[in-house]
Amino acid sequence: MGWIALVPLLAAVKGLSFGKAFRTGFLAGLVHYLSLLYWLVYTMQTYGGLPVYLSVPVLFLLSAYMALYVGLFSAFISHLKTSEYKTYLLAIPVLWVFLEYLRGFLFTGFPWSFLGYSQFKQLNIIQVSDIFGVYAISFLLVLSSGVIFLTIDNTFSRKLKKQTYRHTNSIIGVIILIFLLTATLSYGKWRISSIQESISKGPFRQIAVVQGNIDQAIKWDPSFQVETTEKYLRLSLSAKKHEPDLVVWPETATPFYFLSDTVLSQKVIKTVFEMDTDFLIGSPSFKIGEDTIEYYNSAYLIDAGSKVIDRYDKVHLVPFGEYVPFKKWLPFLGKMVEHVGDFKPGTAGDTLSWKERTLGIQICFEIIYPGLSRAMVQNGADFLINITNDAWFEKTSAPYQHFSMTIFRAIENRRSLVRAANTGISGFVDPVGNIMEQTELFHDAVLSRDVPIYDELSIYTRFGDFFAVICSLISVFLIGLRFTESNFWKKKKYKINKEKTK
Repeated sequence: MGWIALVPLLAAVKGLSFGKAFRTGFLAGLVHYLSLLYWLVYTMQTYGGLPVYLSVPVLFLLSAYMALYVGLFSAFISHLKTSEYKTYLLAIPVLWVFLEYLRGFLFTGFPWSFLGYSQFKQLNIIQVSDIFGVYAISFLLVLSSGVIFLTIDNTFSRKLKKQTYRHTNSIIGVIILIFLLTATLSYGKWRISSIQESISKGPFRQIAVVQGNIDQAIKWDPSFQVETTEKYLRLSLSAKKHEPDLVVWPETATPFYFLSDTVLSQKVIKTVFEMDTDFLIGSPSFKIGEDTIEYYNSAYLIDAGSKVIDRYDKVHLVPFGEYVPFKKWLPFLGKMVEHVGDFKPGTAGDTLSWKERTLGIQICFEIIYPGLSRAMVQNGADFLINITNDAWFEKTSAPYQHFSMTIFRAIENRRSLVRAANTGISGFVDPVGNIMEQTELFHDAVLSRDVPIYDELSIYTRFGDFFAVICSLISVFLIGLRFTESNFWKKKKYKINKEKTK
């Protein structure tokens, strides 16, 4: 559906004034994002303690913010005439990409479920992401909607029936779309074949992921701390037969401060020593300053000798989940993770050295930010490891949405991706985006397999979002040009009317 998704919207805003088109697009966006993010109400109500009469308005506020981008897209597109075929056809995809790119970093960014992510299973199509990022897939999808809309519009519009050159434009648009799709598919098929041939020759590392399936309602209950810890240890020991090089636990898998709680920490260290393998475990941590205590959402790397090698601290924190933004002005709002104060961010791009290899760790929804993964691979990461706790989302569409976005981080940077989630979805993704194995939601699970190592740096890793930047510059130019022309004609019309009055 992604290939035709915007056709109705383009038809609806055709010929409308700037204001009416904005309202139409805003309404379309609001309906879309309410249905996309509906799970927030459940999460805020169940785990944030927010009553329905507050959680529903919060959902509407976030959806309304996201809908602003669709409203702006609609308003700017309506300001263009379909008869200006080439400009119109160019403006549709570049403007959409510009607004997605803007949403990815404005106000700390919320790049959740860009249009391009809808194609995460279409491996031949999405390989081009290693050059242009996920934005290239959004570009193709919106271009497809634009070509279809303009072809229909040119065919059935009474004013254009007699103008045969408009039909010629439609044919040219279809040819351009077919050419780009053919080139994308050919590139994808070639890249998949060449990379799979390369990774089949090795090297590999045997990695195990542990899915503890701990109920979020009891996760931080002190009376369940021992039981939770022992469950993770028991599941980890079951992976010993596979002789993994690394065992990965999810985000905050230890419901205590690792190394600070002596008894439970010793249980973990003892198991690490028994298994004689390395562990990566998610745990909250803290650092005592002169007057304050700084809390972090962390991942500890422990070697087979039970020595802590290094620690990664989460960089991109979740608003209201790990800290309260504008706390000075919103003192009545709290966090969902109430057992500690506000978390502090770590350093972007930090990696962990492991057995002559380097690990790029991303905690929870850090994985949806392309720049964070890219920075880690630029700093030498041989694997991308995403540890998360999606128990907040229960059995909604959110865990599936979250997992689908991880596929693109693997392709963009041509790195294998390992994912350990408390309640799922855990799994392994190879450098071409193929899901090698994954778990079901809310099942105790242990997966272990050989994960390929691929060292090539992709164009995207080297140069980042240059494609999105180019689309942004073109969009700003087109918008500026159109509004300049509009003001020019308004002034000219005013002068003519003034002459007639005289």
